[in-house]
Amino acid sequence: MQSLAIFPLFYLPPVSYFTEIKKADYHFMIEKEEHFPKQTFRNRATICSPNGSLDLIVPVIRGAKVHTKIKDVKISYDFKWQRLHWKSLESCYRNSAYFEYYEDEFARFYTQKFEYLFDYNQELNDWLFKQLKISKSTAVSDEYIKEWPEQLDFRARTLFKQQEGDFKPYFQVFEDRQGFKPNLSIVDLLFNQGPQSKSYF
Repeated sequence: MQSLAIFPLFYLPPVSYFTEIKKADYHFMIEKEEHFPKQTFRNRATICSPNGSLDLIVPVIRGAKVHTKIKDVKISYDFKWQRLHWKSLESCYRNSAYFEYYEDEFARFYTQKFEYLFDYNQELNDWLFKQLKISKSTAVSDEYIKEWPEQLDFRARTLFKQQEGDFKPYFQVFEDRQGFKPNLSIVDLLFNQGPQSKSYF
């Protein structure tokens, strides 16, 4: 019987997130009942720009001093962050080998408005799983369980950081001026490697 791991739901997750999902022999569940932790990949992603790493942050609406469950966190549209993110993605990856291959399908996530961060991330990740040919059985939590076997609990591993040596280099758009940057958002791998991305892990 396979073990059940629990993962947070991220916005355009880093490569290491998918590495963990693909490499282990377990089913996994997405955490929906946790309180929203600040400054994590749940609402930010890191891509590679001509000037180095660039964070894309999805702004959220927070109640004053209220612990909000991740499923109840609403996206703020007080400024046009979707347009900003899309322009950043375009300028960073327009010259990559596969940006145009994914562009039409991917663009809808920057025109369609989602009320809740969890729903937005879930639809984005469903699309990413499809592109990466990941077909593992998934479920969504319906209660918060604090105690989980440590080796199967990925919720607190907020940065999903690994040493540079843990990542196989692949061609990146600005590699000639910056060198290889490991563990960026999965879209960096996808736009540079295209359908071959599924073989990276």
